[in-house]
Amino acid sequence: MGAHTAVARPPGPARPDPGGAPGSGGPRKRRDDRRVAWLFLAPALVGFALFYAYPTVRGVYYSLTDYNLLAAPNFTGAENYRHLVSDEQFWNALKVTGYYVVVNIGAQTVLGLLLATLMHRLTRSVALRAMLLLPWLVPNVTVGLLWLWLLDTNLGFVNHVLNALGMGTTGFFSSPDWAMPSIAAVNTWAYTGYTALLLYAGMLQIPQHLYESASLDGAGEFRMFTRITLPLLRPVLALVLVVSMIGSFQIFDTIAVTTRGGPVGATRVIYYYIYEQAFTYFHMGYASAVAVMLALILGVLTAVQMRLLRASRSDLA
Repeated sequence: MGAHTAVARPPGPARPDPGGAPGSGGPRKRRDDRRVAWLFLAPALVGFALFYAYPTVRGVYYSLTDYNLLAAPNFTGAENYRHLVSDEQFWNALKVTGYYVVVNIGAQTVLGLLLATLMHRLTRSVALRAMLLLPWLVPNVTVGLLWLWLLDTNLGFVNHVLNALGMGTTGFFSSPDWAMPSIAAVNTWAYTGYTALLLYAGMLQIPQHLYESASLDGAGEFRMFTRITLPLLRPVLALVLVVSMIGSFQIFDTIAVTTRGGPVGATRVIYYYIYEQAFTYFHMGYASAVAVMLALILGVLTAVQMRLLRASRSDLA
């Protein structure tokens, strides 16, 4: 045979570079993004500390003093809270607020569900959604003034129509029986469109094939609404109810420009009562105690509501 032919050996795998240089195949040090994350969170944390945490701590401190805006506060302990328990005006304001919350949330939720279902099942017009959102975009003070003129007993357009129909005139904001339902109706008009859009967005997350299967099985619209839409909409509905409840307890603007807590205290809600105590009678310490009590009540009601509605679980999972 002839001379031996040299055969080149195939190159083996590259050895890792101890230094871990880029492209060497060595182990790389994992990048730590925590500093960048804290940098992005810093503006929000600063804003929360300045506009939420600090005022909350200061408010709790003032609730334990006799602060009146005109002199330095003196520590009085739980005196404001003892007075609050026996304050009939506080309990009346809480009762009036509760009545408003029930009427307002009930009307908003029922009408919002109806509008959302009609949009989901019949039309998905962008123009219709924009029209529903318009009242919510109008400032609350403007809404209150608008309806104050429309429902005025002597000059209001609504009373002119009622009078022309032979039904007489009604003091919507001047009658103790009509004042709070009128306030609730005004805010229902302003916020129902926003509530309907939130519920409509939740309905869009429900798989369409569920409705198609139910339709093939002969289920009607009402049965599909009660057996498919409502159960699968529960997390979004819980969010809407919680947000609506907190917002309803904070009603102030509409009452401030229409009834100012009257007539005869029929619309003196808890927020307006806090405003009166703080800036009319200068009982800032007592007003802070009422505000702290309101925050505790809202916290308990929110926790109970979230628990009962099982907001953290969805049937879609």
